Amino acid sequence: MLSKRIIPCLDVRDGKTTKGIRFQNNIEIGDPVEMARYYYEQGADELVFYDITASNERRKIMIDVVRGVAENIFIPFSVGGGIRSLEDIRAVLLAGAEKVSVNSAAIRNPSIISDGAKAFGSQCIVLGMDVKSVPLSARIPSGYEMVIDGGRVFTGLDALDWAKEAERLGAGEICLNSIDADGTQKGYELNLTALISENVGIPVIASGGAGNIEHIYDVLTKGKADAALVASIVHYGSVSIKDIKSNLQDRHVKVRSRW
Repeated sequence: MLSKRIIPCLDVRDGKTTKGIRFQNNIEIGDPVEMARYYYEQGADELVFYDITASNERRKIMIDVVRGVAENIFIPFSVGGGIRSLEDIRAVLLAGAEKVSVNSAAIRNPSIISDGAKAFGSQCIVLGMDVKSVPLSARIPSGYEMVIDGGRVFTGLDALDWAKEAERLGAGEICLNSIDADGTQKGYELNLTALISENVGIPVIASGGAGNIEHIYDVLTKGKADAALVASIVHYGSVSIKDIKSNLQDRHVKVRSRW
């Protein structure tokens, strides 16, 4: 069995790490480069960096911040936000990222997944999914709809259908974020996570809702996620990466350790 991964997430706006609840009322909480270095030293397996307003503002990602993070950590990290072309993917990878997350742009132009996978390898292409629970319908049979542009635009696209299609196109991983759970610290959306994890053959990173170690344990076991994205729980010092991994190891969940 592959080791489960613990991945801190840095949402960045105007060059600063920020955090909100359900994509609203964001506040600045620190410098992304300094925080990335801190989490690397804490034992994080990977890091995720999102330029959260790039897509909505139709601008390119802040490459200088990506480069600064790459110079200060020695673990894989994924970058998302404002990536709309192969040239954008190439620029982010050349700046030091190992993976690129495509979300809004992939729904508007699915060929960015297949073209990116062909050019750089599937392992470099992560599908970012921002998902909201909606009433069951013929159009949304899973009850989960894809939302883009930082939670601003509903697409009419069923989340499960889109996950399967993205895998077919060549995505090597999915980062699955529940908008309903995001920033609430009340637990991951386990039904959504299990639904996607059980129906695709690529790794799924669960995102949105971690408030304590029990939530992380649940999403890695009941939710069947391959990795857990964490933000508020570590940003505000509730627990450390080491605390999380030690607890999971004690409960026989296989994780990597660097201490």
